[in-house]
Amino acid sequence: MRHFFLCLAGLISTTAIAQPTPNFPNRPIRMVAGMPAGGGADLNARRLAERLSKILKQNIIVENIGGAAGNAAAVTVSGGNPDGHTLFFTSHPVFAVNPVLYEKLPFNPNEFQPVVQVSQASHVLLANLSLPATRVSDLIALARTKPRGINYGSGGQGTSLHLSGELLNYMAKIELVHIPYRGAAPAVVALISNEIQLLFDNSITAISHVRGGRVKALGIAAKSRLAAIPDVPTMDESGAPGFETGISHGILVLTAVPKPTVATLNRAVNTALNDADYKTAMAELGVTLVGGAPEQFAKFLAAERTKFSDLIKKRGIKVD
Repeated sequence: MRHFFLCLAGLISTTAIAQPTPNFPNRPIRMVAGMPAGGGADLNARRLAERLSKILKQNIIVENIGGAAGNAAAVTVSGGNPDGHTLFFTSHPVFAVNPVLYEKLPFNPNEFQPVVQVSQASHVLLANLSLPATRVSDLIALARTKPRGINYGSGGQGTSLHLSGELLNYMAKIELVHIPYRGAAPAVVALISNEIQLLFDNSITAISHVRGGRVKALGIAAKSRLAAIPDVPTMDESGAPGFETGISHGILVLTAVPKPTVATLNRAVNTALNDADYKTAMAELGVTLVGGAPEQFAKFLAAERTKFSDLIKKRGIKVD
């Protein structure tokens, strides 16, 4: 795995490079989205695909492949033609966390190169309405009086929601008990029913639950508040200094895709991300569009890998 992250840092890969495709793109583009259809991340992918199709003057066909924490979609892309007509729209843990969590991945991360970071959505710490805490500082104080007496849920072992809870445990020196569910949706149901008391949720879905009054938000794991729920403080403001977690999405292609093709894709995506309507629509979901050069996305992935690799080792986190 080390070679992959050295490549991300800008070193030259030893993978054979395909010849540039004349007049790229010269046929419809397939965007493999590593998540089920219908969710906020899928909506993000489809809004991007719609704008990219106009910029590149080719149809962009979104294909959803969920499961295995994004690994299944990566396997599908890894077997494709490295001419740039297959894009991998994925959440960042597939490349920043999975190589550390899984003893053996079903795909080789070295076969991929970053194109661009598309977006960033912060996590929101949600609490059951009956929990006697309105700030993270209240929660930490309560947790210290009740070691292993407060449960937090997640969408499964090793997910970003799970790791966020473990990061809070580590940074605040508390012991919340992790209860994994088969997806984030059943975890939300468990939170509302008080089966669990806490849940780090993606802002895309957390905002609607907070607005609906079904749960309360203790803090947003970001540098600044979200315009969609401006009254909710950041984790830093609420009592957990320096605490930031979230889920980022970006586009990667096979390492063998020629650099001129990668540059064309990068320019097109950055143009799409500057669309004012797209920015506004995603901001309403608590999502910030990012953009930038491939190297910026590579540095982000490497930094996230370092951050969570340390946490995973210290907390002894494993995926069955």
